[in-house]
Amino acid sequence: MIAAGDFRKGVTIEVDGQVFTVVDFMHVKPGKGAAFVRTKLKNVMTGAVIEKTFSPTERFEEAIIERKEMQYLYNDGDLYYFMDTETYEQIPLNYDKVEDAIKFIKENMTVTVKFYKGEAFSVEPPTFVELEVVETEPGFRGDTATGGSKPATVETGAVIQVPLFINVGDKIRIDTRTGEYLERV
Repeated sequence: MIAAGDFRKGVTIEVDGQVFTVVDFMHVKPGKGAAFVRTKLKNVMTGAVIEKTFSPTERFEEAIIERKEMQYLYNDGDLYYFMDTETYEQIPLNYDKVEDAIKFIKENMTVTVKFYKGEAFSVEPPTFVELEVVETEPGFRGDTATGGSKPATVETGAVIQVPLFINVGDKIRIDTRTGEYLERV
């Protein structure tokens, strides 16, 4: 059990039968009245963010989120198949559970799958991925690294902004947390 007064960013709790991660919190002590904790909570299953206030003495069950390294195999329609690299067990996940990560992962890539009470609810790609540019406007002589940017489509289908000197066939490194171009590989 964890008291609302002990909330920190990233703590996962159970509220009304649903699992939430503390995104932001603030201890408030008004001049008149009792103190309270104002929080911003993100539902780990749906991704919805809500704001709630609690008494600092309220207690909640801490939710244990299991993380497992798995290999992305392939997709078949709306199902995406992942394999546990230790037991070789395969699990299918619906598009709504992988939609944030799928634009940065390709077949045979290792990802982190999050589970709560044995049920997978989210997929996390590696922090940095190297992907090949499959479509972009051609670069021109004199383009510099600081001169601007243009859209480019990578092999997974994601469209990101890249510098003008990037061409089709170049491999680039992308930060999956922000979706930004980092460097040419």
